[in-house]
Amino acid sequence: MGTPAKRAPVVGMTGAEIVAKHREYIFPSVANYYSNPVPLVRGKGKHVYDADGREYLDFFGGILTISLGHCHPEVNAQVKEQLDTLQHVSTLYPTEPMVAVAEKLARITPGNLKKSFFTNSGTEANETAILLAQLYTGSGEILALRHSYSGRSFLAMSMTGQSSWRLGGTHVAGIKHVANAYCYRCPFGLTYPSCNLRCATDVEEAIQTTTSGKIAAFIAEPIQGVGGFITPPPEYFKIVVDIVRKYGGVFICDEVQTGWGRTGDHWCGIEHWGVEPEIMTFAKGMANGAPIGATVATAEIADSLKGSTISTFGGNPVSMTAARAVIDIIEKENLKQNARIVGDHLRAGLEALARKYPLIGDVRGKGLMQALELVGEGKAPAPKATAALLDRVREQGLLVGKGGLYGNVIRISPALNIGKADVDDALRMLDAALGEIDVPE
Repeated sequence: MGTPAKRAPVVGMTGAEIVAKHREYIFPSVANYYSNPVPLVRGKGKHVYDADGREYLDFFGGILTISLGHCHPEVNAQVKEQLDTLQHVSTLYPTEPMVAVAEKLARITPGNLKKSFFTNSGTEANETAILLAQLYTGSGEILALRHSYSGRSFLAMSMTGQSSWRLGGTHVAGIKHVANAYCYRCPFGLTYPSCNLRCATDVEEAIQTTTSGKIAAFIAEPIQGVGGFITPPPEYFKIVVDIVRKYGGVFICDEVQTGWGRTGDHWCGIEHWGVEPEIMTFAKGMANGAPIGATVATAEIADSLKGSTISTFGGNPVSMTAARAVIDIIEKENLKQNARIVGDHLRAGLEALARKYPLIGDVRGKGLMQALELVGEGKAPAPKATAALLDRVREQGLLVGKGGLYGNVIRISPALNIGKADVDDALRMLDAALGEIDVPE
């Protein structure tokens, strides 16, 4: 069991009161992790604290959002100064924080991406990207991946490739879901590399048989987030994007979870695959917890958005200041490289656990974005064991995430400035928790 930290005085409600009021006043669809929800009240660096004062090592970071650790003093200092200088004006007025971040994005993103539009979330960023692609190409049809997650709006849910996240009955027409590069559960029953990337080459037949033959875009996460950190082979994106461009489409790269150095060595996850998108989206880790979304496009595509548009809160000076600070700190402290070095250490430890525990069927990911897929006999998904492990490891004092279409994937994504000793602590707690879980029949 993890050792509780000193009990901090509870300010305001008790933990039980917070949980009770959440159940009474928040939409019931806003589900919490754990059989006994954990009301968090404070965070500092790599740790968060619940209402009873218990300390947890945070290896999920608010869904890959806390890039630099909780309440980072340098980021917060700049945000506080901005709050006292200029808090809000809307996009009707140009501001220095917004154009400064846009200039940095043009510099650090791959290829010819240059112009940005800022919003409040990844959902809005993806909506903007789809609009751009449709206006630029004159086509309305979109290819998305199975197992994907694009957000919670009507359009974003329509692009999402998981039924559990597609709320409601009717969705936007013209969106086709193609097979994903899910090597552990190949949809064609093949094995990489003898498969000859059937999942990628099949995209051409999907276009020929399920669309008008002229598409607007292909949208994909380099590594699927909610999908369970599914990581395609090295050749995958080159093959698919060449096919998409052959039929008039552009590539929208969804970097909402993979961006900002998360996958190691590069600012953007897609750089590992050597493909340059026409449009890219960001959110989550971009501002260390401040609400933000960004759509970046080539100048030619950005210029196809004619007429006027506005975002009341998108590009606000406070969130932009946080984003600029995050970029500066990642550069100054070489955190892209740290994500690769410490991520390799984490990966080695997870693979050692996989050799020890048959419950772990697959280990995948890049950098500080790693996953364990838990299975029973014959690779059958083990969602109950996954839920039990989530609870057990929390009891040890470690917070991790969950995902995957079958609810059987543990997602691990600590802050980019985490160290090897912290990883060793997390691996020790995972090891102890795994030892308490039975392999399902």
